[in-house]
Amino acid sequence: MDSVAMAAIGNGHAAQTSTAGGPPVSAPCAGCKFLRRKCQPDCVFAPYFPPDQPQKFVNVHRVFGASNVTKILNDLHPFQREDAVNSLAYEAEMRLRDPVYGCVGIISLLQHELRQLQLDLSRARSELSKFQSAAAAAAGGAVGMEQLFVPASQQQQRMAAMRGYPLSAEMGSGGSYDAGLVAMAGLGQFAGQIARSNAAGGDGRPSSIGPL
Repeated sequence: MDSVAMAAIGNGHAAQTSTAGGPPVSAPCAGCKFLRRKCQPDCVFAPYFPPDQPQKFVNVHRVFGASNVTKILNDLHPFQREDAVNSLAYEAEMRLRDPVYGCVGIISLLQHELRQLQLDLSRARSELSKFQSAAAAAAGGAVGMEQLFVPASQQQQRMAAMRGYPLSAEMGSGGSYDAGLVAMAGLGQFAGQIARSNAAGGDGRPSSIGPL
């Protein structure tokens, strides 16, 4: 006695049986199983609603209707149908969870989070810019302070050059000019200037202060 080909969905898996000596007969897709009709080889639901996902078709049928889904799939190219079915299935699931907003509520929530993240990023960049400016100002101030604190030997050299003192004076043991030598050189130059001034006056009086 020949066995009867049967198709069923059990525990989320499609069952397959075969006739005696015949090829295996696959279970109908979830759409045809729900609509209680024979699943044809060219069934538009078969590639996208497998028999092990019955709830997927149930949700889509409850929200959009099987006839509308059939029209949508027939109007699309075959390579576009899978994305369309996934979109319909997600929107149907969200609509059943939230009958008022559906997937729009999820989209609005994600957009709000995105705007908040963009605001946080803008604030972080502003704070980073402030810290960078403060660090640059601190570095510039450190260079200025280094220029203010010039060693004593360099200060004496600058003063001697400005007043016309001979720069070949002997240096002290500490690396600075001997104060006595600098003072004597200054007095000698000052006395020489007075003598030249008196001579230019022509009064014939000897200068009370001569060159040392």
